[in-house]
Amino acid sequence: MSQPWTHTPYSPAHPRVDEHYVEPFWVSERLFDEEKFTGKVYDPCCGFGRIVISGLQAGIDTYGSDIAYRGWDSTLQDFLKHRARHDNLVFNPPFNMFREFTEHAVRCARHKVAAIMPTARLNAAGWMRRLPLRRIWLLTPRPSMPPGSVITNGGKVGGGKSDYCWIVFEDGYGGLPETNWLHRDKL
Repeated sequence: MSQPWTHTPYSPAHPRVDEHYVEPFWVSERLFDEEKFTGKVYDPCCGFGRIVISGLQAGIDTYGSDIAYRGWDSTLQDFLKHRARHDNLVFNPPFNMFREFTEHAVRCARHKVAAIMPTARLNAAGWMRRLPLRRIWLLTPRPSMPPGSVITNGGKVGGGKSDYCWIVFEDGYGGLPETNWLHRDKL
């Protein structure tokens, strides 16, 4: 798909080359098709800007930042030191810091937080019970989420071996979370 927004190529020479994993565009496009957001959307770990681009294409005022320059022209910022409030946060966090990122995002959000998560980690995520977990979107078919360096080096992308989901938190929600499927082809 041709994107109306462009970005500068990723620079592996940057002093902070923390590895990041990149979701296919359909993952965020489908989220914005099904999940309604009131106000602006902020991606605090925007990487190549795919979530930002999908949000803009959906007609949502969307912006992002990252801790390292990864190609999207954004503000460099350590999200865990960030204290500003945002209407909504939508992101693909570093999975080794998933809980910390998510809890911080919920504190920063006025309305919703949506984060990509390896589905296999749901069973051990009992800490989410104290957060306003509204919805779990199971992604199908299984998306391939390679390291950013594979993409920038022209490597083959596909054949993902892990399952992922979006988890959505909504300010003030106190019920049981819903579970739905988010299919790439809008089935």
